[in-house]
Amino acid sequence: MSDVLYEQIGKTAVITLNRASKLNALNEALIQGLRAALRQFRDSDARSAILCADGDRAFSVGADIKDPPMEMWQGVPGVGVITNKPIIACVQGYCVGGAYILVQMCDLVVAADNTIFKYPEAQVGFTGGLIAGCAAKIPHKIAMEFMLLGQDLTAQRAYEVGMVNKVVPLGEQLAAAQEYADIFAVSAPLVVETIKSLVAETVPRGPAETAAITRDQLLAVRDSEDGAEGRAAFKGKRPPEFHGR
Repeated sequence: MSDVLYEQIGKTAVITLNRASKLNALNEALIQGLRAALRQFRDSDARSAILCADGDRAFSVGADIKDPPMEMWQGVPGVGVITNKPIIACVQGYCVGGAYILVQMCDLVVAADNTIFKYPEAQVGFTGGLIAGCAAKIPHKIAMEFMLLGQDLTAQRAYEVGMVNKVVPLGEQLAAAQEYADIFAVSAPLVVETIKSLVAETVPRGPAETAAITRDQLLAVRDSEDGAEGRAAFKGKRPPEFHGR
Protein backbone atom coordinates (compact mmCIF):
# COMPACT_ATOMS: atom_id res chain seq x y z
CA MET A 1 0.00 0.00 0.00
CA SER A 2 1.15 3.53 -0.75
CA ASP A 3 2.89 5.55 1.96
CA VAL A 4 0.62 8.48 1.05
CA LEU A 5 -3.10 8.21 0.31
CA TYR A 6 -5.10 10.72 -1.72
CA GLU A 7 -8.87 11.01 -1.74
CA GLN A 8 -11.20 13.78 -2.87
CA ILE A 9 -14.51 14.08 -1.08
CA GLY A 10 -16.65 16.75 -2.69
CA LYS A 11 -14.52 19.88 -2.81
CA THR A 12 -12.01 18.63 -0.22
CA ALA A 13 -8.84 16.65 -0.89
CA VAL A 14 -7.65 14.44 1.97
CA ILE A 15 -3.94 13.59 1.94
CA THR A 16 -2.93 10.95 4.48
CA LEU A 17 0.54 9.93 5.64
CA ASN A 18 0.15 6.16 5.72
CA ARG A 19 3.18 4.68 7.50
CA ALA A 20 1.68 4.23 10.95
CA SER A 21 3.75 1.08 11.61
CA LYS A 22 6.83 3.32 11.41
CA LEU A 23 5.12 6.23 13.16
CA ASN A 24 4.86 7.89 9.74
CA ALA A 25 8.60 8.49 9.61
CA LEU A 26 9.53 10.50 6.54
CA ASN A 27 11.46 8.42 4.00
CA GLU A 28 12.09 9.05 0.32
CA ALA A 29 8.99 7.14 -0.83
CA LEU A 30 6.73 9.09 1.54
CA ILE A 31 8.15 12.47 0.54
CA GLN A 32 7.78 11.70 -3.17
CA GLY A 33 4.27 10.38 -2.54
CA LEU A 34 3.43 13.57 -0.69
CA ARG A 35 4.84 15.68 -3.52
CA ALA A 36 2.68 13.78 -6.03
CA ALA A 37 -0.41 14.17 -3.83
CA LEU A 38 0.14 17.90 -3.40
CA ARG A 39 0.49 18.29 -7.16
CA GLN A 40 -2.70 16.31 -7.68
CA PHE A 41 -4.49 18.62 -5.25
CA ARG A 42 -3.05 21.73 -6.91
CA ASP A 43 -4.31 20.61 -10.32
CA SER A 44 -7.71 19.36 -9.12
CA ASP A 45 -11.02 21.18 -8.61
CA ALA A 46 -10.77 20.69 -4.84
CA ARG A 47 -11.10 23.98 -2.95
CA SER A 48 -8.92 22.93 0.01
CA ALA A 49 -6.91 20.00 1.32
CA ILE A 50 -6.57 18.30 4.69
CA LEU A 51 -3.12 16.91 5.48
CA CYS A 52 -3.46 14.18 8.09
CA ALA A 53 -1.80 10.95 9.21
CA ASP A 54 -2.80 7.42 10.15
CA GLY A 55 -2.46 6.27 13.75
CA ASP A 56 -2.96 7.98 17.12
CA ARG A 57 0.64 7.85 18.37
CA ALA A 58 2.24 10.18 15.84
CA PHE A 59 1.46 12.51 12.99
CA SER A 60 5.10 11.80 12.15
CA VAL A 61 8.30 11.35 14.12
CA GLY A 62 10.29 13.16 11.44
CA ALA A 63 12.93 11.83 9.09
CA ASP A 64 13.45 8.08 8.96
CA ILE A 65 17.07 7.78 10.12
CA LYS A 66 17.41 4.40 8.35
CA ASP A 67 16.05 5.76 5.05
CA PRO A 68 16.15 9.56 5.11
CA PRO A 69 14.62 11.50 2.21
CA MET A 70 17.15 12.92 -0.22
CA GLU A 71 15.36 16.25 -0.62
CA MET A 72 12.71 16.61 2.07
CA TRP A 73 11.73 20.07 0.81
CA GLN A 74 10.17 18.44 -2.26
CA GLY A 75 7.23 17.25 -0.15
CA VAL A 76 6.74 20.47 1.82
CA PRO A 77 3.61 22.51 1.02
CA GLY A 78 4.48 25.96 -0.26
CA VAL A 79 8.05 24.92 -1.04
CA GLY A 80 8.19 21.71 -3.07
CA VAL A 81 4.68 22.30 -4.39
CA ILE A 82 3.20 25.80 -4.41
CA THR A 83 -0.53 26.37 -4.51
CA ASN A 84 -2.75 29.25 -3.50
CA LYS A 85 -5.47 26.86 -2.36
CA PRO A 86 -5.59 26.45 1.44
CA ILE A 87 -4.18 23.40 3.21
CA ILE A 88 -5.34 22.38 6.69
CA ALA A 89 -3.02 20.29 8.86
CA CYS A 90 -4.71 17.74 11.11
CA VAL A 91 -2.25 16.57 13.77
CA GLN A 92 -2.15 14.06 16.61
CA GLY A 93 0.54 12.47 18.77
CA TYR A 94 4.17 13.29 18.13
CA CYS A 95 5.02 15.81 15.42
CA VAL A 96 8.80 15.93 15.34
CA GLY A 97 11.52 17.65 13.33
CA GLY A 98 10.79 17.69 9.62
CA ALA A 99 7.18 16.72 10.28
CA TYR A 100 6.70 20.03 12.03
CA ILE A 101 7.93 21.75 8.86
CA LEU A 102 5.03 20.14 6.96
CA VAL A 103 2.59 21.49 9.54
CA GLN A 104 4.23 24.91 9.76
CA MET A 105 3.74 25.44 6.03
CA CYS A 106 0.01 24.68 6.13
CA ASP A 107 -2.50 27.52 6.40
CA LEU A 108 -4.60 26.23 9.31
CA VAL A 109 -3.79 23.64 11.97
CA VAL A 110 -6.11 21.47 14.06
CA ALA A 111 -4.39 19.49 16.82
CA ALA A 112 -5.67 16.63 18.93
CA ASP A 113 -5.12 17.16 22.64
CA ASN A 114 -2.38 14.49 22.73
CA THR A 115 -0.22 16.35 20.20
CA ILE A 116 3.40 17.02 21.10
CA PHE A 117 5.45 19.28 18.83
CA LYS A 118 9.21 18.92 19.04
CA TYR A 119 12.19 20.16 17.04
CA PRO A 120 15.27 18.36 18.47
CA GLU A 121 17.67 18.99 15.58
CA ALA A 122 20.07 21.10 17.68
CA GLN A 123 20.41 18.11 20.01
CA VAL A 124 20.68 15.63 17.10
CA GLY A 125 23.18 17.58 15.02
CA PHE A 126 21.37 18.32 11.75
CA THR A 127 18.93 20.81 10.22
CA GLY A 128 17.66 21.47 6.73
CA GLY A 129 17.07 25.12 7.60
CA LEU A 130 13.37 25.34 6.70
CA ILE A 131 12.53 25.67 10.40
CA ALA A 132 13.76 29.29 10.32
CA GLY A 133 10.42 30.32 8.82
CA CYS A 134 8.87 29.53 12.20
CA ALA A 135 10.17 32.88 13.46
CA ALA A 136 7.97 34.69 10.93
CA LYS A 137 4.83 32.87 12.04
CA ILE A 138 4.89 32.95 15.85
CA PRO A 139 6.46 35.32 18.43
CA HIS A 140 10.24 35.45 18.07
CA LYS A 141 11.21 34.35 21.59
CA ILE A 142 8.78 31.43 21.48
CA ALA A 143 10.17 30.42 18.09
CA MET A 144 13.76 30.52 19.36
CA GLU A 145 12.84 28.46 22.41
CA PHE A 146 11.14 25.86 20.22
CA MET A 147 13.86 25.71 17.56
CA LEU A 148 16.92 25.69 19.81
CA LEU A 149 16.00 23.85 23.01
CA GLY A 150 14.36 20.74 21.54
CA GLN A 151 11.75 20.57 24.29
CA ASP A 152 8.22 19.18 24.05
CA LEU A 153 5.54 21.71 23.18
CA THR A 154 2.03 20.57 24.06
CA ALA A 155 -1.03 21.17 21.93
CA GLN A 156 -2.41 23.61 24.48
CA ARG A 157 0.82 25.62 24.57
CA ALA A 158 0.94 25.57 20.77
CA TYR A 159 -2.56 27.02 20.71
CA GLU A 160 -1.61 29.73 23.22
CA VAL A 161 1.35 30.91 21.12
CA GLY A 162 -0.47 30.77 17.78
CA MET A 163 1.01 27.60 16.27
CA VAL A 164 -2.39 25.96 15.95
CA ASN A 165 -5.93 27.24 15.40
CA LYS A 166 -7.87 24.70 17.42
CA VAL A 167 -7.28 21.90 19.95
CA VAL A 168 -9.85 19.10 20.16
CA PRO A 169 -10.10 15.71 21.92
CA LEU A 170 -8.18 12.89 20.21
CA GLY A 171 -10.37 11.35 17.55
CA GLU A 172 -12.19 14.58 16.72
CA GLN A 173 -9.39 16.34 14.84
CA LEU A 174 -10.36 15.21 11.35
CA ALA A 175 -13.98 16.30 11.82
CA ALA A 176 -12.78 19.66 13.10
CA ALA A 177 -10.51 20.08 10.07
CA GLN A 178 -13.42 19.16 7.82
CA GLU A 179 -15.45 21.99 9.36
CA TYR A 180 -12.84 24.43 8.03
CA ALA A 181 -12.83 22.67 4.66
CA ASP A 182 -16.64 22.93 4.46
CA ILE A 183 -16.34 26.70 4.78
CA PHE A 184 -13.78 26.82 1.97
CA ALA A 185 -16.09 24.68 -0.18
CA VAL A 186 -18.72 27.44 -0.24
CA SER A 187 -16.36 30.44 -0.19
CA ALA A 188 -15.30 32.38 -3.28
CA PRO A 189 -12.16 30.53 -4.47
CA LEU A 190 -10.70 33.55 -6.25
CA VAL A 191 -10.89 35.59 -3.05
CA VAL A 192 -9.44 32.80 -0.89
CA GLU A 193 -6.59 32.18 -3.32
CA THR A 194 -5.88 35.88 -3.79
CA ILE A 195 -5.65 36.45 -0.04
CA LYS A 196 -3.31 33.47 0.39
CA SER A 197 -1.16 34.73 -2.50
CA LEU A 198 -0.92 38.21 -0.99
CA VAL A 199 -0.07 36.79 2.43
CA ALA A 200 2.74 34.76 0.83
CA GLU A 201 4.18 38.04 -0.46
CA THR A 202 3.77 39.67 2.95
CA VAL A 203 5.24 37.04 5.30
CA PRO A 204 9.05 36.74 4.96
CA ARG A 205 10.47 33.47 3.65
CA GLY A 206 13.52 31.91 5.26
CA PRO A 207 16.69 31.52 3.16
CA ALA A 208 16.27 27.74 2.93
CA GLU A 209 12.72 28.19 1.61
CA THR A 210 13.88 30.63 -1.05
CA ALA A 211 16.78 28.38 -2.05
CA ALA A 212 14.54 25.32 -2.32
CA ILE A 213 11.94 27.11 -4.44
CA THR A 214 14.65 28.40 -6.77
CA ARG A 215 16.22 24.94 -6.99
CA ASP A 216 12.85 23.44 -7.88
CA GLN A 217 12.43 25.96 -10.71
CA LEU A 218 15.88 25.15 -12.07
CA LEU A 219 15.30 21.40 -11.84
CA ALA A 220 12.03 21.83 -13.75
CA VAL A 221 13.95 23.51 -16.58
CA ARG A 222 16.64 20.84 -16.55
CA ASP A 223 14.11 18.00 -16.62
CA SER A 224 11.76 19.60 -19.16
CA GLU A 225 11.09 18.34 -22.68
CA ASP A 226 12.88 21.43 -23.97
CA GLY A 227 15.89 20.56 -21.85
CA ALA A 228 16.02 17.05 -23.27
CA GLU A 229 15.53 18.43 -26.80
CA GLY A 230 18.35 20.93 -26.36
CA ARG A 231 20.77 18.25 -25.24
CA ALA A 232 19.71 15.89 -28.02
CA ALA A 233 20.04 18.63 -30.63
CA PHE A 234 23.52 19.53 -29.38
CA LYS A 235 24.64 15.90 -29.57
CA GLY A 236 23.02 15.45 -32.98
CA LYS A 237 24.48 18.70 -34.32
CA ARG A 238 21.05 19.96 -35.43
CA PRO A 239 18.85 22.96 -34.62
CA PRO A 240 16.63 22.35 -31.57
CA GLU A 241 12.83 22.48 -31.76
CA PHE A 242 11.54 23.95 -28.50
CA HIS A 243 7.87 23.81 -27.44
CA GLY A 244 7.90 25.54 -24.06
CA ARG A 245 7.37 22.45 -21.95
